[in-house]
Amino acid sequence: MIGHDENGDGVGRRGRRSKVLKAAGLALAGLLVLGAGTAGWVYWQLNRNIRSVDIDSALGDDRPAKAVVTPSSPASASASPSASPLPSGALNILVLGSDSRSGTVNAKLGGGDSSGARSDTAMVVHIDAGRTRATVVSIPRDTLVTRPSCPLPSGGSTAVAYGAMFNSAYAVGGPVCAVKTAESVTGVRMDHYVEIDFSGFAKLVNALGGVTVTTGQDIDDDRSHLHLAAGTHHLNGKQALALARTRHGIGDGSDLGRIGLQQKLVKALLERIVGTDLLTDPARLYGVANAVTGSLTTDTGLDSLAELSGLGLSLKSLTSDEVRTVTMPVTTAPSDPNRVVADEPEASELWNSLG
Repeated sequence: MIGHDENGDGVGRRGRRSKVLKAAGLALAGLLVLGAGTAGWVYWQLNRNIRSVDIDSALGDDRPAKAVVTPSSPASASASPSASPLPSGALNILVLGSDSRSGTVNAKLGGGDSSGARSDTAMVVHIDAGRTRATVVSIPRDTLVTRPSCPLPSGGSTAVAYGAMFNSAYAVGGPVCAVKTAESVTGVRMDHYVEIDFSGFAKLVNALGGVTVTTGQDIDDDRSHLHLAAGTHHLNGKQALALARTRHGIGDGSDLGRIGLQQKLVKALLERIVGTDLLTDPARLYGVANAVTGSLTTDTGLDSLAELSGLGLSLKSLTSDEVRTVTMPVTTAPSDPNRVVADEPEASELWNSLG
């Protein structure tokens, strides 16, 4: 079996994560203040940056059942007596990192010469009822699955595909097919969809002044154009994006190695946010907010700053030591040593535990 729990690093990591959550709350508050304090046009611009897809309408009712919605508790309500209580039901969010490999901009960022966009990162974020605990499950993009028939924006639908790579769903049918395939593989209803564009991620890193990452081995990947000696490095946006893309210059060249690097990069990015006082630097705060919103595509239930902020506020009681990160259990595919398949029954047990 290939797959593991990423927790267990002790008090030091919990302390850092606690700081991250506090910083995220401050950044959210600053964003709201920024929107209200600049004649509204900044808020309007950031709000319109967010792209959305109406996934619910496209998929209809042929989906796993929604989680039972629990009533909002008084503790989750806003301090204002007139405000509506914050939602507290369980949530499942499919988070994809999409990577465009075409165009001049991509070439400047060190991308390959293939065309189109693909989903190089996939995570299912499960938030328990009460929103005080969460599990983040990474799905390797090289996992072979049965890709279901998906509706296309232009009409018609894709054909069912057996033994297809998980990330092919996004390539053939965009966010709608990515969600339907994730639901087919997991048996779990995706309540929301969040897509982060990798080129926008590079802009975010630059807006923060770079990130510091420590690698335990040399990285020598001509495909991602990244060459780093083992050790600590301060990376700009282009280098950070190359690290997120790297797989051939580390380990056995599998997607599991890239998942580890991406998790390391996310941690470094959060630590950079913690160490950057955005609230005292409005220009940098705007740059970060513009980079974040400009890189997002969501479902229509999260396509505004108000809705994103509401989600963030509903998670205010989620502490860092109650966030578990794991990789879906997989094993080498019998048909192809360069691919993996879900390792059963462990994979199904994991998804069932999120119900």
